[in-house]
Amino acid sequence: MLPLYVTSGEPAGIGPDICLSLADRIDERPIVVLADIHMLKQRAEILNQQIELIEYQGQSNTSAQGQLYVEHVGLNTEVVLGKLNAQNSAYVLEQLRRSADYAMQGKSVGVATAPVQKSIINDAGIHFSGHTEYYQEFAGVERVVMMLATKTLRVALATTHLALRDVPDAITAERLHQVIDILIYDLKTKFKIDQPHILVCGLNPHAGEDGYLGREEIEVINPVLESYRAQGIDMSLSLPADTLFTPENLKDADAVLAMYHDQGLPVLKSQGFGEAINITLGLPFIRTSVDHGTALSLAGTGLAKSSSLHVAVDLALDLARH
Repeated sequence: MLPLYVTSGEPAGIGPDICLSLADRIDERPIVVLADIHMLKQRAEILNQQIELIEYQGQSNTSAQGQLYVEHVGLNTEVVLGKLNAQNSAYVLEQLRRSADYAMQGKSVGVATAPVQKSIINDAGIHFSGHTEYYQEFAGVERVVMMLATKTLRVALATTHLALRDVPDAITAERLHQVIDILIYDLKTKFKIDQPHILVCGLNPHAGEDGYLGREEIEVINPVLESYRAQGIDMSLSLPADTLFTPENLKDADAVLAMYHDQGLPVLKSQGFGEAINITLGLPFIRTSVDHGTALSLAGTGLAKSSSLHVAVDLALDLARH
């Protein structure tokens, strides 16, 4: 069977630690970690874990419990736990490049990603705003949608890693149509929800208060939403975000569309941090991710929680079955 690749991410953080925990699993297809195999062996020794690391060479059978398939990606310089080093930025990006290339060539079912440190990649002189944007550019698609999910809540974003002052100008009718089209399509095809019920956050406090607190809802957002409602799509008009995320409102919702990153994600992460995952919608392959950062101070301590990575792998495998 085709493998699922897992990028180990920033080597000085907890990415390698949580990837080692995948050796506890037995799955229906090979799970292959992209990492420096020598660094992983050292990390396993630091964590007192007895894991057999097997170099992946296209094996179609799955690994046994206590084993982990690894495709070796060479580090540029030795890793010091908890200490970022720009010299290893190219190593991190090579993991992403291979994972995207294999998926695009049909050599894998997709990728689950461990966290990277955006700042150190940029310090190396490489413009990098995140996994989501990297995979979008690699796949050559005009728009992707970042969605985070727990067992009970899905939140998609109209804008992603953008300075707050730039958000209102980015909320255009064209962008909203692209995002909503992708959201509806993937809810139907990937998540098998025939008639998705979608709630939409307004941009401004109180969803603009009839124009007194901003006119984006009246002039841009609601006209777009009305066009979908006219097609029979079960979608709200702009709702005040402060009351949208109440249990009563969310009980029948399949997804929430938030206008910007810190509007929707704090609510979701407060509900399920460590159990939430990030899914990139609109790509021609499956991509899921953890919901947390590199946690540099926890690297090599044995205190890192791997639950989000396991949920990300579970969802990627589930999506690959459809």
